[in-house]
Amino acid sequence: MPSTSLASQTRRRHPAGEVVLGVDTHRDAHVAAVLAVTGAVLATDEFPARAAGYRDLLKWTRKSGVVRRAGVEGTGSYGASLSRYLLAQGVDVLDVNRMDRADRRRRGKSDPLDAQNAARAVLSGRAHARAKAGDGPVQIARMYKLTKVSAVKARTQAINQLKAVLITADPALREELAGLGNTEVFRTCAGFAEVSSRERDGEESVLQATRITLGLLAYRIGQLSEQIREVDARLARLVECHAPQLLEVVGIGPDTAVALLIAVGDNPERLGSEASFAALCGGNCLGVSAGCGQHPWPPGEEFA
Repeated sequence: MPSTSLASQTRRRHPAGEVVLGVDTHRDAHVAAVLAVTGAVLATDEFPARAAGYRDLLKWTRKSGVVRRAGVEGTGSYGASLSRYLLAQGVDVLDVNRMDRADRRRRGKSDPLDAQNAARAVLSGRAHARAKAGDGPVQIARMYKLTKVSAVKARTQAINQLKAVLITADPALREELAGLGNTEVFRTCAGFAEVSSRERDGEESVLQATRITLGLLAYRIGQLSEQIREVDARLARLVECHAPQLLEVVGIGPDTAVALLIAVGDNPERLGSEASFAALCGGNCLGVSAGCGQHPWPPGEEFA
């Protein structure tokens, strides 16, 4: 009787013919494994990491049964495109972390085994984090933020280089730029490149090379500043369109709002409570030592 009851519960929990997909993702090819809900391996194969390969992978999986869940490794990197395709096809994609070292030593390491372990992580409930959709406004913000961060870094480097060149420049040139603010210095130096471009004849001097270097660096700074302003404007419009309520909070501007949106992602349902958001941001409370009812440091001492 107990076995019959358990079998009936299993049938209610998992529809007949349901299978689970597991995928070990790589740059050029993905290895997929199809498992029954009992854990039996039904099929394993490799598919190219291209649009046609994604279609073939899902078609191949559906030959073994109805696929509603998939465990994919690297949903934020090599598996991002595959995850978006599976989500668009109605498959619930769960992010699977790399298995721990002890399990890897016990089971072995190979791409088919990794794909099977991804599917087993879904079956066991170890994989429960839904993959980010990566196709909404947050992904747009993430792309713009990436561009801005690299532009700010490059501009800072160019500014530091320009100031370093000025330190060792000819005294007359330093005096020419003395007393000017950064904006005026960059504008004046940018003019050096235009003048030097018309003076191509004759042997170059150190002073001329210095002027050309300052001009090129200043021109680069101006270009990067324009790119940063353009990206800032796009990010501000994006926040105003999709999350204007954030801008109503005191102390939150477009930059902070974008950081919050990127942290949450396109799938806010992944965060079930305020506590889960605190855990995501690293602001959640941590419990005391296991089995102890007091702090793990001596009484009366502050934790530094």
